[in-house]
Amino acid sequence: MTEVKLFSGTQSQYLAEKVADYYGYSLGDKTLLKFSDGEMQPIINESVRGAYVFFIQSTFAPADNLLELLLLIDTAKRASAGYISAVIPYFGYARQDRKDKPRVPISAKLIARTLEAAGANRVMTMDFHADQIQGFFDIPVDHLKSEAIYIPYLRKEDLSNVTFASPDVGGVKRARTYAKYFARDLVICDKYRKRANEVAGMTVIGDVKDADVILVDDIVDTAGTLCRAADIIMEKGARSVRAMCTHPVLSGNAYENIEKSRIAEIIVCDTIPLKQKSKKIKVLSTAKLFARAIRNTHENRSISALFVEG
Repeated sequence: MTEVKLFSGTQSQYLAEKVADYYGYSLGDKTLLKFSDGEMQPIINESVRGAYVFFIQSTFAPADNLLELLLLIDTAKRASAGYISAVIPYFGYARQDRKDKPRVPISAKLIARTLEAAGANRVMTMDFHADQIQGFFDIPVDHLKSEAIYIPYLRKEDLSNVTFASPDVGGVKRARTYAKYFARDLVICDKYRKRANEVAGMTVIGDVKDADVILVDDIVDTAGTLCRAADIIMEKGARSVRAMCTHPVLSGNAYENIEKSRIAEIIVCDTIPLKQKSKKIKVLSTAKLFARAIRNTHENRSISALFVEG
């Protein structure tokens, strides 16, 4: 069978090491040189000729993380790697998946095209902001779902008083997955914005009185939406509010907003490293899931077998 090589981008080293450990391999040897002006030059310090190469790197800000991944892919292609997979736990720019106003880019598609142009033969990621982003690629995409991590975690709890909630209309499908699986009620928070990262208004559709509510979302950025939703849900008579958000972007005043909020706990995945600790934030690891997905890909086995079925 073709040899497997696992490499990490600089900012995802913390996760790649755990993935490699579960996989049973050591990470490949690479060096990232930087010129004084910040220009990067990655060097792979071992042969990858004919190998099945996986590069693990989330593309959160700054854009250097994306650029480093592209350069690594190009390096492997020019070193005659047999097959190149970009493992991107958090796929940046996914929120720009359509033209929602005049004269704006569809950035998610541009990133997809750029990865292909660099030489990627396959992409593996978790929880796209919108499932249809898979259609921007002309190469295979393995779209892992965080339900495979959160559902086993929730099975250990008493959910008899839980109601699942979506903090916006766009996330209803995501929240409904949990409500259907656990046979619990679903409520929706309908919001509208004046500008990015600023919620202008919100209403709750459904009954949350005396319920323990779990908000479900894919990204927590400034946490403004979550905190606003938690406030309104508590005002409607809920007993408690928690949240599950796959990607902890947590920019701006996010940590301060969370600490001051009525949210009891936010459960996130380790697709992005936390910038600081918080007693309200619990992190679940994606390493085992990605390791299993990488192995199944290499051995031509099903990826969907890793999903939790309702």
